[in-house]
Amino acid sequence: MRGTHHLTRRLLGLLLALVTLLGVTSVAASAAPDREGSPQRAATPMETVAAMQPSWNLGNTLDAIPDETSWGNPKVTKAVFDTVKAQGFRSVRIPVTWNGHQSASAPYTIDGAWMNRVKEVVDMALADGLYVVLNVHHDSWQWISTMPADHDNVLARFKATWTQIAAAFRDHPASLLFESNNEPQFNNTTDAQGIQYNDELNTAFHTLVRQSGGGNATRLLVVPTLHTNSGQIFLDALDAWMRARNDTNLVPTVHYYGYYPFSVNVAGGTTFDATSQADMRDHFARVRATFTSRGIPVYLGEYGLLAYPDTNHPPRIERGEALKFFEQLGHDARSAGVTTALWDPGTFAFLDRTTLRWSDPALFAAVKSSWTTRSGTASSDRVFLAKSSAITAKTLTLNLNGLSFRGLWQGGTRLVQGRDYTVSGSQLTLTASALTRLAGNRAYGINATIEARFNAGRPWQIHVTTYDRPVLSSANGSTSGLTVPTQYRGDQLATMSATYADGGNAGPVNWTPYQEFNVSFRPDYAGNGLLLTSDFLTSLRDGQQATLVFHFWSGATVTYLVTRNGGSVTGTVV
Repeated sequence: MRGTHHLTRRLLGLLLALVTLLGVTSVAASAAPDREGSPQRAATPMETVAAMQPSWNLGNTLDAIPDETSWGNPKVTKAVFDTVKAQGFRSVRIPVTWNGHQSASAPYTIDGAWMNRVKEVVDMALADGLYVVLNVHHDSWQWISTMPADHDNVLARFKATWTQIAAAFRDHPASLLFESNNEPQFNNTTDAQGIQYNDELNTAFHTLVRQSGGGNATRLLVVPTLHTNSGQIFLDALDAWMRARNDTNLVPTVHYYGYYPFSVNVAGGTTFDATSQADMRDHFARVRATFTSRGIPVYLGEYGLLAYPDTNHPPRIERGEALKFFEQLGHDARSAGVTTALWDPGTFAFLDRTTLRWSDPALFAAVKSSWTTRSGTASSDRVFLAKSSAITAKTLTLNLNGLSFRGLWQGGTRLVQGRDYTVSGSQLTLTASALTRLAGNRAYGINATIEARFNAGRPWQIHVTTYDRPVLSSANGSTSGLTVPTQYRGDQLATMSATYADGGNAGPVNWTPYQEFNVSFRPDYAGNGLLLTSDFLTSLRDGQQATLVFHFWSGATVTYLVTRNGGSVTGTVV
């Protein structure tokens, strides 16, 4: 019987994989609503999870510590879900941290008012016809991570937590999914040990929910790999665990925040280069080979770039490079048949929970477009023209992504091929005469924006920018922070390297000379300054000079010397 069951599942998987390749990514998207307006459970888990695409995270809200509004977002209202639904999302993940609302000793009772608030928020989303994923979130690092040293108590508390959640939501519709544990992690363990603890918790979760009866007997259960990591060792471990359960209503989950150096801008990871692209392709290829190609649905419970966007700080990642990341992610996820949940921490990122407006509408439009189609891009979204030099032709490489190039526009005016630009293969060259016209009076900064348009997807904006090599000045300060007077002259900062005379790396990140953007250094464009942070300065060797090289997006570099003497710091231009 078990062998027949797996054969049927495999045949179904092959059929669904074919459907995905043909571009049908949501077989059950038009399912009629059931109780409270929530969508009906589709015929198979694969179809149900496909119907959940795209998904969105109500981040930094019910998971905030200690309370719902502690991390800058207002209390969630149904208007939030109305907005999300209107923008095309079909499901929401509602992260919940239970720790601050639960007794820390047996019987680990969850506060009734908190449980009711969680139910209220879940019901708001269900009433909008959205699928909902409900989880145990920051508890993962607050107390679950201590399992190796406090095994029995942690296991008992985890069981008590899910026993209460399962009972509270027992009769909710099948469009509510439970997720075992967010980003499971365990202190002082090897991967092999961590996998064992993760298996033990997933087993407890599965057993308790299934035994609670009602809708929980067949409810889709989302189960994470260790760290929600997509490394093959973690995928294989979860696959083995799932095979042992012999339960088709299980949904593996992983997260993806990109190739780390690019995601946070460290170690010179300033661009969405071949390494970053390969990292993303490999992530989805492993997930597809292990699960979705066999008819097992996968939920990408979180994706994005770490600390981007962040409207409260200078952007770590150049905008065009971020757009390329989201464009490829949408394509690779669709190709792998994976449902994606955008991580949105709220007010300072994507959806402002107070105004119910997108903080960066153009960025969100690009994300939204990636759900259904590819877009063309280019090697850069900037063309830099040095004010101190004569204007010459500039060439960009088009990334067609399977599309056809239609031409260049400035607003409603189409540029003339042959006169304003030429195209040779993937090489797009803007002529000197066109750039002279676009640069106008050549004031520092963006002089004009043109668009490369393709036969599908979003246009690619190209900003014609006048600059000169930035100018830094000497400065004195302390290890609490040094602000270097800086004339950016139309340019923008990309990264900073820091070394000592003996070749050693200077700064808190000691494995690379290229320090982390916004952590070791931060531009202040409006204030004409460049801040070297306390984190960076206190890490410097006392009495030894460090050579800093600031790299700008135009390609310009500026070398700067910094010396720490006790609590004092001096900066000197080379």
